[in-house]
Amino acid sequence: MKGNTMLDLAGELHRWSGLGRPFAVATVAATGGSAPRRPGAALAVDADGTAIGSVSGGCVEGAVYELCRQALSGEGPATALERFGYSDDDAFAVGLTCGGVIDVAIQRIDPAERPEVAAALAAAASGEAAALARVVAGPAELLGRALLIRPDGSRVGSLGDPVRDRTAAAEAAAMLAAGRSGTVGIGAEGSRCGVPLTLLVESSVPPPRMLVFGAIDFAAALVRAGRFLGYRVTVCDARAVFATAARFPEAEDVVVDWPHRYLDAEAAAGRLDARTAVCVLTHDAKFDVPLLDRALRLPLAYVGAMGSRRTHDHRSERLRAAGLPASALARLHSPIGLDLGGRTPEETALSIAAEIVASRHGATGRPLSETASAIHA
Repeated sequence: MKGNTMLDLAGELHRWSGLGRPFAVATVAATGGSAPRRPGAALAVDADGTAIGSVSGGCVEGAVYELCRQALSGEGPATALERFGYSDDDAFAVGLTCGGVIDVAIQRIDPAERPEVAAALAAAASGEAAALARVVAGPAELLGRALLIRPDGSRVGSLGDPVRDRTAAAEAAAMLAAGRSGTVGIGAEGSRCGVPLTLLVESSVPPPRMLVFGAIDFAAALVRAGRFLGYRVTVCDARAVFATAARFPEAEDVVVDWPHRYLDAEAAAGRLDARTAVCVLTHDAKFDVPLLDRALRLPLAYVGAMGSRRTHDHRSERLRAAGLPASALARLHSPIGLDLGGRTPEETALSIAAEIVASRHGATGRPLSETASAIHA
């Protein structure tokens, strides 16, 4: 999913790069407690003072913005690591009132002098897969060094040592394959021991897919919700009269085909992965059963099906009769969505989207006021 790493901001940063405009980027390198952003969250500032992104959702944004301005003007260091936390003694001190702590890496970047960063921004802006590993903590002489890794194993840039480069590339390639961004620790010499070195790996991957089966009015609302969450949404229905681009203008694709046949083709072509969400809204057994029998056997992120509890029971009986293992059937979210009490297509789409988000993060979906665990896991 789109977040707010430097590569998630690549569209605008690539434009700045094309104009020859240096910028400073502040990146969350580590967090503690109830920090509002994860490692990788970034705020970028250009020489004109334009800012995009966020490192804290507002708590320390002003202070970090000024550090970026100083890095650009030369009034502050070109690379630095700053810590921000909540101050009990002075409620107005720069800090996180949520009680968390974040370490923020500040770096001045001139794309003309950093080909690996420029290449990473170009790849991310064009939707290509790539990962950028940047040193955000460690020996001063290594801070800010970066290495670009592509899926084919090719690299641009260096962390200053061949062994270190190989270790960093292997770590970054693994995170790129999983579509993850975050920090990883290695030794400064490239081994697991020695002086610790923290790499921030930022992965740019194509957006995840949401497949919506059933060209009904609820599907139109779900398409909008999926797009809002950053999914590339496809609507599929065997009925050509309903599956039209005019009815679903915000969908990436509208496909007329039998749902199970389309899913088989997409799986065979390698266009589904562990981030894919499948939402079955047809609640018609002749479409649902063969489709769900296939979907629940695939390593997808989410499979949900609309229908009443009676429909769910009948559908489950048919799936068991078709030989679907109990472990696979247990992955089915049906009836689809969280219990929000909504009835309209928009309220239903919100319910489904909320369940997808909760499922992705392993969350309960309960009101936060009724839980005692950390808000940000």
